[in-house]
Amino acid sequence: MSSANIALLGAIAGFTIYLGLPIGRLRSPTPRLKAGLNAVAIGILVFLVWDVLAHAWEPVDEALGKHEWGSVASKGGTLAVGLTIGLAGLVHYDTWMARRRTAAARPAGPGAATTTEPALKTRSQAGSLALMIATGIGLHNFAEGLAIGNSAAKGELSLAVLLIIGFGLHNATEGFGIVAPLAAEGERPSWLTLLWLGLIGGGPTFLGTLVGQHLVDDTLSIAFLGLAAGSILYVVIELLAVARKAGLKTLTTWCILLGLLLGFATDAIVTAAGA
Repeated sequence: MSSANIALLGAIAGFTIYLGLPIGRLRSPTPRLKAGLNAVAIGILVFLVWDVLAHAWEPVDEALGKHEWGSVASKGGTLAVGLTIGLAGLVHYDTWMARRRTAAARPAGPGAATTTEPALKTRSQAGSLALMIATGIGLHNFAEGLAIGNSAAKGELSLAVLLIIGFGLHNATEGFGIVAPLAAEGERPSWLTLLWLGLIGGGPTFLGTLVGQHLVDDTLSIAFLGLAAGSILYVVIELLAVARKAGLKTLTTWCILLGLLLGFATDAIVTAAGA
């Protein structure tokens, strides 16, 4: 299979993320539907945190088994830095954005209307959260693209194709996770917004496939996986806060379980391929 065909299949795997994005266009979702969408997204993202960290830790664990302490320090340090930037970096970024939102929503004068401030803040928060999810998934998908490209570069074409199929199915569920905060808040994104969110979340699979065919490097892959895990973990924390406010504990629990099972089911092909 030519490099161009591998790149094309990598693009298809990435852009299956658009299969889940149209859910964000639902009109006036009910409170139970909002809570359910939010909870399923939590389940999917919790699975992704586990999946990303498992792949990031594997080279470190292998180096530990061989007592290669220099490699352990290098790869382990890379993972720690990636996690720190992905998690703590988003905390500071969100704090900065919250201050900007508060300043922008402040009334211009004594007679200015204030009734729209909570709604404006909620919409801004939902949009920011969706963008953060897309960014975290995009970093994750870049690492997946590296795996596809690396397999092709090593001549393991059957593995590369199976990875493409598995990651494509996986990305379809990730698209749902991106728009869940918008659907949960009743905000209906434009088609252009969905287009950009899909490019941020799914496009890196294609880019990673291109890079992976020419650059086989564990440290680079660990760095992106660490960033992805940290950013996705931050988003899970935020979505759990939304779930607690909804007060639908039983529904939330079952939908989180459903999201977890969806994550494992769509990852089954990748696991069978030996990724």
